[in-house]
Amino acid sequence: MSLLDTFLKKRQTNATADMHFTDHIEELRWHIVRSLVAIIAVGVVVWLNIEWIFDNVLLGPAKADFISYRLLCRLGQELKINGLCLQDLKIKFQNTELAGQFTMSFSVSFMIGLILAFPYVFWEFWRFIRPALKENELKHASGIVFWSSFLFISGVMFAYFIIVPFTVNFFGNYQLSPSFQNIITIGSYYDTMADLVLGMGCVFEIPILVYFLAKVGILTPALMRSQRRMAILIIFVVAAVITPPDWFSIWMVALPLILLYEAGIIIASRVVKEKQLKSSSKYDNI
Repeated sequence: MSLLDTFLKKRQTNATADMHFTDHIEELRWHIVRSLVAIIAVGVVVWLNIEWIFDNVLLGPAKADFISYRLLCRLGQELKINGLCLQDLKIKFQNTELAGQFTMSFSVSFMIGLILAFPYVFWEFWRFIRPALKENELKHASGIVFWSSFLFISGVMFAYFIIVPFTVNFFGNYQLSPSFQNIITIGSYYDTMADLVLGMGCVFEIPILVYFLAKVGILTPALMRSQRRMAILIIFVVAAVITPPDWFSIWMVALPLILLYEAGIIIASRVVKEKQLKSSSKYDNI
């Protein structure tokens, strides 16, 4: 039996006994439709202001006066860490496709629409998943829409104000030879930003993902502890690549990700303990 069949069977027995398989699929379709309508509605508002958003939001990390650069430099001066004052940006952008700027305006609008509408989108999918959960599972999942939205937006903000500026500054100023000049396509810049922003938004969902994977027994705290060194090594390698060569900058990027991983271990441990308590109480009743 597939995972989808198992899920729909639970949903059928818990709260929607009068619904057939096709009814569940139809309901899911409408949850998706409403989510897309919300994303498009927000995206239209973004598209109507796309010029301002391009200049002040999308291209913000590519400007020398971006707030992250100013704050990091001020922090570096206070702590006497020169590496936090990043190099002056020497980036020139170009468009190489006839309809490139036009199509990108829609892509940017959709991405920002997805980010801003995420709480509603997640709420729609939670409404579909909720009937498949038992009463005690719903108790443990209370506040999941808030926390999932909070973590996603936190990841997006962390990427936009920390990861993206470091990445843009490093790769934008990297030169193999003075003979080469960095003239970057706006599409390449946007793709990099979108990957980092949406990727970090998903990475920050690790505690939520760990909770459900631990619930079904796929992920255990022992497994996460055994892979801790590898996970931390990967985090530090990524942080070292995109930040200046000083430990403060590397830790500033790596620490939140390490804390997320450790939070996942704690969450998985609590889930395992709850399962053990339930199983022991069943044996006691026997």
